[in-house]
Amino acid sequence: MALFSREREEPKVLAGKIPQHIAVIMDGNGRWAKQRLMPRVYGHKKGVDSLREVISTCKELGVQCLTVFAFSSENWRRPEEEVTFLMGLFLQVLQTEVERMYRNNIQLKIIGNRCHFSAELLTMIENAEAKTAGNDGLMLTIAADYGGHWDVLQATHRLLAEHPERACEFGEEDLKPYLAMAYAPDPDLFIRTGGEQRISNFLLWQLAYTELYFTDLPWPDFGREPLLDAIAWYQGRERRFGRISEQLDESK
Repeated sequence: MALFSREREEPKVLAGKIPQHIAVIMDGNGRWAKQRLMPRVYGHKKGVDSLREVISTCKELGVQCLTVFAFSSENWRRPEEEVTFLMGLFLQVLQTEVERMYRNNIQLKIIGNRCHFSAELLTMIENAEAKTAGNDGLMLTIAADYGGHWDVLQATHRLLAEHPERACEFGEEDLKPYLAMAYAPDPDLFIRTGGEQRISNFLLWQLAYTELYFTDLPWPDFGREPLLDAIAWYQGRERRFGRISEQLDESK
């Protein structure tokens, strides 16, 4: 008797409950490559294809902001050849993808500590942000040489430099405008691929009330369908922000 396999139905998501802002740690690239007896850097290169697919799906669904962790403050500790490759890949992506983003009404922003970047990379970043600044579709933020500790510290330093009179007393609302992502709402959904279950110094302030979704899939295997799975999971969550369920029912 012949056996026939059925294709998996695409996960169904509710149109009215799409997260406004999705944040992603794109993990597992190196391990994905090693499992295939390939150099780690091949996994990073393949991960760019996954990012294109995720961007396209977010744009299709009406997600307003997508923020991805491309390179952390701690990643400078990796082998020199891998760091060099990642910096080169960053340059290559800016060179090849910005025109596509511009045509597709995507606004690009880069957050992080730029003091370690080459002059060439800094110029490419500034040109890419300027070219897409007028776009009002999906806002794509790439976090590069970024760390949550760095973000809170730099925000504090900037606040006190501009308002030294607040040194003895300032609140959350005073600090928020100085954070790296002051231009965007806090993430609704956080996704980490690759099997690890931690946030690894990513958007520490901004993830305070974010729903955290972890998957064993390495980033190169993550695309449209796994993203829809994550969004469907998010839509099943009850977001209370300190309240109780009955209060949410009363507000409907």
